[in-house]
Amino acid sequence: MRPTDSPTAWDHPPTRRAWKQHMITIVVRLVGWIAVWFGSLFLIAATPPWIAWVFLPFLVYATYRAVLQLAYFRPSTYIRRVLQQYPWQFLTDVPRGRNKHPRVQEDEMWFEIPNPEDPEEQVPLLFLANMRTFWWMRRFGTSRTKPELKAQIEPLWFAGDPRFIAVVAATGRGGEAPRRLHLLYQRTATGHRGIAPTDWNAGPAALERARRAGAHVPDPSPQR
Repeated sequence: MRPTDSPTAWDHPPTRRAWKQHMITIVVRLVGWIAVWFGSLFLIAATPPWIAWVFLPFLVYATYRAVLQLAYFRPSTYIRRVLQQYPWQFLTDVPRGRNKHPRVQEDEMWFEIPNPEDPEEQVPLLFLANMRTFWWMRRFGTSRTKPELKAQIEPLWFAGDPRFIAVVAATGRGGEAPRRLHLLYQRTATGHRGIAPTDWNAGPAALERARRAGAHVPDPSPQR
């Protein structure tokens, strides 16, 4: 079955395996950095003070990396929720940039994705979370970026609604599985205090679907 033939991305078995591998990687790295933390602490306590200073940077860095790995868990749960609600699309020649988009305030990398209910409108979708974005930044590229790097996100695997929340991915080995699952979202859909959600003129069904995927959206109106 082609990835785009499944009712949702989660119904595509290679996608489920990709998400599980994504989670396994996070857990293994977390356990590894915790082990480094305890190892550094042991060496600091077991060695003379003039030697213990050598291991202090390892303790600090392991603390930072362990906390960072913990922060990956929440976006990963949202990735699963998005995949359970939306099908994969293969998008080609997607407008993208590494500099500030002219229609937004944030200075972040961005894709432009067509509005599902108004294909003539391009919705800017930003990389608001800075975790694990370096890989994508290299593939966004510049005039000097090697074509084979840019080709790794062509076509772009996309699941979601660009007005609210979405998952993007690159093509894995064999061409039938995604890799580098990454969560993208609109800031207004995060539910942060002081940020009012917007419906982007979305219909009730689109709003309800986005809510099930984890976005904070206005209550669907029975009449538009």
